[in-house]
Formats: sequence, structure tokens, C-alpha cells
Amino acid sequence: RLRHRPLHNNSCSSHFIYNFKMKLAVIATLAAGASAFAPTAQVSRSTALNAKKVGPKLQYVPCISTDDLPAPGSATSGVAGGLAICIAVDEKGSVFALGDKCPPVNQPLSFGKVVGGTIADPVLGTQFDLKTGDVVSWCPSGLGKLIGGIFDPVGVPVYPVQAKGKSVNVQVDVNYKANFEADYWSGILDAQGKSNGKYY
Repeated sequence: RLRHRPLHNNSCSSHFIYNFKMKLAVIATLAAGASAFAPTAQVSRSTALNAKKVGPKLQYVPCISTDDLPAPGSATSGVAGGLAICIAVDEKGSVFALGDKCPPVNQPLSFGKVVGGTIADPVLGTQFDLKTGDVVSWCPSGLGKLIGGIFDPVGVPVYPVQAKGKSVNVQVDVNYKANFEADYWSGILDAQGKSNGKYY
């Protein structure tokens, strides 16, 4: 004889609820996937990310106080127009302004020693001419020879400098930082397919 087992209402209703939840999850996933590809209205953005590049604008801007000028034969750091600046004073007391990032690894030049019309990178030993920023000696230290051999010698930028009142002013392109950031963020977003709000 065959025995028939009666169906339990509890197992039927839990099976029905489970199937309903699974179908609901599949529908929700399909809807979310479809919405990702649906066209959207372009929102007008007015941020620096969409800023157009502007031409250079040279201008003297404050960098450090005259009270903060270093002793002859040394240097200090400052900021002018958003740029990191090395203010160096030679043995005779003349003041020079250079970019504060030493190639090839960008450590601060302002930690360097000023001797004989040059300033030396504190880590790799590269010497830069105070007047021109050109390389006088490229990476002569032991570590410098190891790292510097990989890179071509490159100098640092120099800037006109003047004292005015209690301020040491440096002539820089005051639009440089904004132009750099516009290019930088444009490049980052473009690499992600987002610079113009569209994907590739």
C-alpha cells in the first residue's frame, strides 16, 4: 500500500515566501542594472574641474617675512602664489628664490646648504646654481649615484625676488596653480571617462 503524507500548510507557505523573495531580488537587480544604462540629464557644473586654462600672470607676491630670512649660507621655505619656494641666502647676504622641490625625488631644497653660488640637495647632493637653477653637479653622493643614474639631470626654476617693507616678495605666475590643478583633475577624470560627464 502506498501511504500518502498530508501536505503541511507551513511548508507550502514558507516555500511560497522564499520563491517570492527570490523573484523580487531578481527583479530589483534587473531594475538597478537597467537604470545604470538609462540616459540621464547632464547637470551643468561650475567648479574648478571645468575651468578653462588662463594665460600666465606674473606678479610679485609675499613669500616670507624679512624677519624669517635665513642666515647667510642657509635657506628656508615659503609659499608664493601656491608654489613651494626655497629662499636661499649666499655667504655675501644676497637673496635668491628657487623652486623648493629637488629633482629627481622632490625632497625640499630649502634643507640644503648654500656654498659658492650653489645650493646642494640635502639627500642626493645635487648642486644647483642659485642664479639660474641649472645643475652644477648631478647626484654626486653614494645614494645619489644610485638613484640619479636612472634620471636625466634637470634643474629647478628660479624666480625674481625683492624685499618690500617687512616682506620678501617673489615674482611668480599667480595662475600657475589653478592651471596645474585644472589639468590634473581633468586628466584624472578623463582617465576614468568622467571629464565630460560621459563614459566611453
